[in-house]
Amino acid sequence: MEMLRRSSVFAAEVFDRSPTDKELVSQAKALCRDYIHSRLNRAGMGWSKPEHVLAASGDELEYLRPNVYRNVAKQLNITVASESVVSDAFLAVASDIFSTGVTWGKVVSLYAVAGALAVDCVRHGYPAMVHTIVDCMGEFVRKALTSWLKRRGGWVDLTKCVVNTDPSFRSHWLVSAACTLGHYLKAIVLYLLREK
Repeated sequence: MEMLRRSSVFAAEVFDRSPTDKELVSQAKALCRDYIHSRLNRAGMGWSKPEHVLAASGDELEYLRPNVYRNVAKQLNITVASESVVSDAFLAVASDIFSTGVTWGKVVSLYAVAGALAVDCVRHGYPAMVHTIVDCMGEFVRKALTSWLKRRGGWVDLTKCVVNTDPSFRSHWLVSAACTLGHYLKAIVLYLLREK
């Protein structure tokens, strides 16, 4: 996150501009890779733990609502063997999460879904699907979040929104984000079951 802050500050100071769409998407994918790496480490499938605000916020969100952020593939009733199924499911969840607007809580929630889905893919023997999830995150950010991110000066605005990084603190904006995502996941599952 420090690298993103410095690059955004450098760009703003030197070029007197906000980050480009391409820069925001590239940063979103880098954050997604880091987040997934952190999530895989916590699940005992990695080798080191990157620390950043997004991972800490996501960890707290997952702690608050573990039933929402575990076994996502099972909740969505999908198989992780197919790239198109994984990307379609991820993009459908992303669209539902942001159907009523964009907040940092929802952004963190989407990263938590990406991390949980990546863990499911690796556990089921499809680690290459992690790249699919990262690419889907980039695609979604490009299509739906770049304007919102630009208005906030890029990804560094997330650090301004985190009130308390103490893991014992359990009652702030992440609670509402977790509840919202739970409702969206239920809606997706019901929608997918209805199509069968």
